[in-house]
Amino acid sequence: MISFRNFALRRGERLLLSNVDLALHAGWRVGVIGRNGTGKSSLFAALQGEVEADQGDIDIPARVRIASVAQETPALDDPALDFVLSGDAAVHAAIVMEREAMAREDWEAVAEAHHKLEELGGYDATARAGKLLHGLGFTPDTHERAVKEFSGGWRVRLNLARALMTPSDLLLLDEPTNHLDLDAVLWLEQWLLKYPGTLLLISHDREFLDGVSTHTLHLHDGKAKLYTGDYTAFERQRAEQLRQQQIAFEKEQAERAHLQSFIDRFKAKASKAKQAQSRMKRLAKLAGTEAVRAERSLHIDFPAPAKLPHALLRISDADCGYGEHVVLDNIRFVLEAGDRVALLGPNGAGKSTLVKSLVGEIPLLSGERGGHPDLRIGYFAQHTVESLREGSSPIDHLGDIAPGVPTQQLRDFLGKWNFPGDRAFESVDGFSGGERARLALALIAWRKPNVLLLDEPTNHLDLDMREALAEALSDFDGAIVLVSHDRHLIGLVCETFWRVADGVAQPFDGDLDAYAVWLRTRESAAEKPKAPVAAAPAPKTASKGPKVNAHKLAQAEARVAELESKLHTLDLDLADPDRYAGGGTDAAALAKQRDRVAAELAAAEEALLGLYDA
Repeated sequence: MISFRNFALRRGERLLLSNVDLALHAGWRVGVIGRNGTGKSSLFAALQGEVEADQGDIDIPARVRIASVAQETPALDDPALDFVLSGDAAVHAAIVMEREAMAREDWEAVAEAHHKLEELGGYDATARAGKLLHGLGFTPDTHERAVKEFSGGWRVRLNLARALMTPSDLLLLDEPTNHLDLDAVLWLEQWLLKYPGTLLLISHDREFLDGVSTHTLHLHDGKAKLYTGDYTAFERQRAEQLRQQQIAFEKEQAERAHLQSFIDRFKAKASKAKQAQSRMKRLAKLAGTEAVRAERSLHIDFPAPAKLPHALLRISDADCGYGEHVVLDNIRFVLEAGDRVALLGPNGAGKSTLVKSLVGEIPLLSGERGGHPDLRIGYFAQHTVESLREGSSPIDHLGDIAPGVPTQQLRDFLGKWNFPGDRAFESVDGFSGGERARLALALIAWRKPNVLLLDEPTNHLDLDMREALAEALSDFDGAIVLVSHDRHLIGLVCETFWRVADGVAQPFDGDLDAYAVWLRTRESAAEKPKAPVAAAPAPKTASKGPKVNAHKLAQAEARVAELESKLHTLDLDLADPDRYAGGGTDAAALAKQRDRVAAELAAAEEALLGLYDA
């Protein structure tokens, strides 16, 4: 059990939490929620001993093992599988000991390593690490890649896999779904449901919280209050508490007014002085119930498009990709007014590539792209947020796309997007990720688009802003194409689903629940042991000709398998849009490397065939 006793925490001069008294029991899965800046991450730092309480303390049993996700990953030469395995330090050390003993043929040391692995129950550790990588979207051919070769988003996943591999009694996860696709989010949800320890989870994804948490810890106004149940249960309980608080406040105010009226009328009369004195004491003892201060409800909107033709945008018979590398093949996609399409599929499958092809940011490799003359696209992607100019304010950014518009009109518009008063003139340098994303969406809304192409718009947005965005998109009259791992947003906004995977994009017949079932079914089928394949007959050789050298044949087959794995890994890299940032020099080098590996593979296959024909 973890206990907080009169716990208080500051950040600089600001009091984040005070008078926290609560207990978290073993096995609970606690969703930690609250607006940005309420102290959620600071609370995690205190649990890990990284910051000290300003008052009171936290009681954590001495033997509790704590695991959390590292914020940074060094550029290591270690293979991804080894990096994840190292989360279980003792088991990893035994595996390395065994590996090194085998290399020097020290059989006594090998036996000692085996004994150590048996003691630790570590014989299945490599398989467990592989399953974690697979669940988080890593294909088998990437398991031996060096950590330093992965892009930033994939390194975040490696850190998450390593934390899940770490033996722990208390697992702290701070926004674990931010860099995951929907497939990985659904997998993680199932994994956490089987986690036997205590889980504290910071998240702005209400569907994820509803799927995982047994309790909810709400940080608000310097207080921390524990609720039983998931996020939806918390909302219901809190609404009832606020209603009862308001009733109690109004009742107390009426009693105060009645007592004060009696005191004012009779305190000067000797015959009533005793009663007046009694009422004064009663008035002083009233509890002082606070009025319910309604939390500012955020409301945003996308203005109605100036023109909304029926047929808006299409690509037909198109190959989509980069340079000469095809990511998606033979795509036919038509977008009409009122369409609301969610793109489903794993990262790297081509969702962002399809969106960029629809935008026209990357040219089609073949086929046609056509749009109505009145087409006006609003496009949100991660680079949209990153392209905000340092040192400039929201007013500066909006003024750039609205020259000649009075400043007051710009301020009124930004106020609706929660940049009120002086916030509209502050530099974006000090803005959080969520504030930058909100500004980027506001700039899109100003242009009154009739098509919204949104690629992960909820990253870094808090629950209130996500809810406001879902409502605004639901009321939007134009067409929407959405890539998101937030099931609540998808469920409220989208009516049509397309699955992007294995080089194709096609309609998915079903909703998000059906997609989750489909994923689980596919995973189960993949994990079933395949029926043994009958051994192929040995290649016939002429009776007088030389026999096939079995060793050379095995070497040639291994070489072909190795090159096929390299080629597949390079194809995944070339499908990653991050590789094309900053002029695409990295992608150009990868494309050349792919051509070289493809040529080597062709030569290796020819050599293998030569051995069979010998």
